[in-house]
Amino acid sequence: MAFFLFIWTDWAMQKIADRDITPEEVEEVISHPDRTGISRTTGRPIAIGETSTGRTLLCVYEEIDDSTIQPITAYEI
Repeated sequence: MAFFLFIWTDWAMQKIADRDITPEEVEEVISHPDRTGISRTTGRPIAIGETSTGRTLLCVYEEIDDSTIQPITAYEI
C-alpha cells in the first residue's frame, strides 16, 4: 500500500469542490489507482480509479518527491 503526504492548494481544493469531488476521494484514487499515465495536455501524471463510493475519477497531480503529492484537479469519468 502506497503512503503519500498530500499537499493541497486552495486552488486545487476549489477545482475539485466545483465538481463535487472530495479531497478524500482524490487521495484514495492516487494512492490506489487502477491505471496510471501522463496527461496529454499538461504532461503531468494521472491516476484513474474507482472510489469506495463507486465513482470513477481521473486525478491529475504533481510528484514533489517519492512520497509527496500535490493534487492539481480531478474529474469524474
